[in-house]
Amino acid sequence: MLEVIEKLIILQDRDRNLLRTQADLDSIAPQRERLLSRTSGAAQALDAAKLKAKQVESDRKKLELDVEAQKERISKYSLQQFQTKKNEEYRALAHEIDGCKANISKFEDQILELMERADAVAAEVAAAAKVAAAAKKDSDAEVAELGKREEVLKQKLGELLANRLELAAAVEEGALARYERLLKSKGGNVIVGIQHSACGGCHMRLPTQTMVACQSQSKMDACPHCGRILYYTRDMELAAVD
Repeated sequence: MLEVIEKLIILQDRDRNLLRTQADLDSIAPQRERLLSRTSGAAQALDAAKLKAKQVESDRKKLELDVEAQKERISKYSLQQFQTKKNEEYRALAHEIDGCKANISKFEDQILELMERADAVAAEVAAAAKVAAAAKKDSDAEVAELGKREEVLKQKLGELLANRLELAAAVEEGALARYERLLKSKGGNVIVGIQHSACGGCHMRLPTQTMVACQSQSKMDACPHCGRILYYTRDMELAAVD
């Protein structure tokens, strides 16, 4: 195998490692966002439960004020009954008092319903608070782990980049430029072997003259279909599989 091909294969292995490491590093931010979103959802559910509880309490207090207002009206009508000497007015006031008592009864029933609802909502708040606390605890732990992993990946990436510079510097300039161009379009699959008379990259059947040229190992040869740089070793199968 040509020395330049050997160097490029080593460089390609480093580039593949770099691509994997960069992909792992790029995945950290979305993972962190998902964790924070999950925590945010639990917190929003807790806020919604608290708001519901607040509304129930507000409705109950309003009804209690309505009851007090009806009691004040009863006191007012009772005083007017005491002061009036006309039977018709007395009966009219009695009717108003009965209406106020009916309203009080209705309001008190609603208050009881709200008190029962308040107990249920309080249980919802407690459950939501427990879920939110657990979600935050888990999220904080996972975010911390992601942070540690991110630092490790950044360090690894820096080391790989430094090593790549050394490996690239050892490759002849023209061959390196050719490899770099292919790297941009083919990803980490630039230097490929021949297997069953086909290109190891695009898997298209290779012309006989291309395979003969690769076997001679006198220069860098490329796949006429995809442009990838080809190499050959004696353990590769050249015969096509039927």
